Amino acid sequence: MKRLLIAAGGGGDPITAALLHAALHGPDTPALVLTYAWERLVVDPVPGPRRVTDFTGTERAAPGLALVTPTTAPIPPAGSLLPRLSGELRPRLGLLDPYGGTLGLARQISAAARWCGTDRIDLVDVGGDIAARGDEPTLRSPLGDALAVAACAATGIPTTVYIAGPGLDNEVPLPVLLPRIGEPVFTLGAMRTETVNGIFDWHPSEAGALLVAAARGIRGVCGTRDAPRPLLLDESAANVHRLTLERVLELNPLARALAGCSDLDEAETVSRTVCGFSEIERERHRAAHAAATVPPPPLPHRPRDTGAALTRYTAWERDTLADGIAYVTTRRIVEELDLCAAEAGDLFAALRTAAPVRRVPPLWRLAAAPPPPAR
Repeated sequence: MKRLLIAAGGGGDPITAALLHAALHGPDTPALVLTYAWERLVVDPVPGPRRVTDFTGTERAAPGLALVTPTTAPIPPAGSLLPRLSGELRPRLGLLDPYGGTLGLARQISAAARWCGTDRIDLVDVGGDIAARGDEPTLRSPLGDALAVAACAATGIPTTVYIAGPGLDNEVPLPVLLPRIGEPVFTLGAMRTETVNGIFDWHPSEAGALLVAAARGIRGVCGTRDAPRPLLLDESAANVHRLTLERVLELNPLARALAGCSDLDEAETVSRTVCGFSEIERERHRAAHAAATVPPPPLPHRPRDTGAALTRYTAWERDTLADGIAYVTTRRIVEELDLCAAEAGDLFAALRTAAPVRRVPPLWRLAAAPPPPAR
């Protein structure tokens, strides 16, 4: 028998699912994590989630169940980090294809449960937008989570929902979220994060990185790339909350409205009705704007200029510190300084050499910020 976990939303949720599986059942317990291939435009320039047919080399484990392996590859122009992630996480990764809507996802989840030989599901979300009501001004990506909730309900398989790192996705404000989700059931500790060492050096999930940082005892104000305001890493940031599926359905009107939905276009329409927007439509607009205004640079051939990158970093760090921020994610540094891969590697090596305390995995500590507590 394998444990069956479902990563409710974006790129960081399968990492979080693997972390919680290790904490709940031990890292060596066999498990399957079902996840969308729905990644940020910086990874996948094609808006929306990917279908199974957007990949080569998936492993057909059973009818309706496609596994992602290190030799799986997205078909260009699509991109995906799931193949690389499958080589670093201990649970197997299975692909959720949402183009058949709630009913299609329910069939895939049921097939995975039969393959695993299990009669229970753990549904995992980092941040807590799975408990969104749909009208929060900072809500950005409710559809994937709501589809996963509705699909689990449609299977009839008993499902437990875990929310890790409440508020770390910056979508539902913490004072609004905490009364909805109740008291935490446990706190993720530093030892449980060893299974994801190094992943956030290359993976852009900021909510996942913040959860790991909080579990490792990092405390302070952290600035991320994809958030309207900085986040405070405190004791609550490493907490894990457990809810029944019925409670989440009660909280999430979009999930309730998606019952019986049979394709992704219909799900988009439902999202517009309940939340006032479709995140896929927003991705289409962003992708079209980027294509129209920013010609893609030939990054692999751009000359390395480590000195210029360090100069830019020093000025950027000074301005960021002035905003009261003590820690930043790798993704924020790379994207805000517009670094190619070689420049980023050289810059980070220089920072580690000059002041090893700057690197507080998986975050970076700014120069004048107080050092992290000893662990």
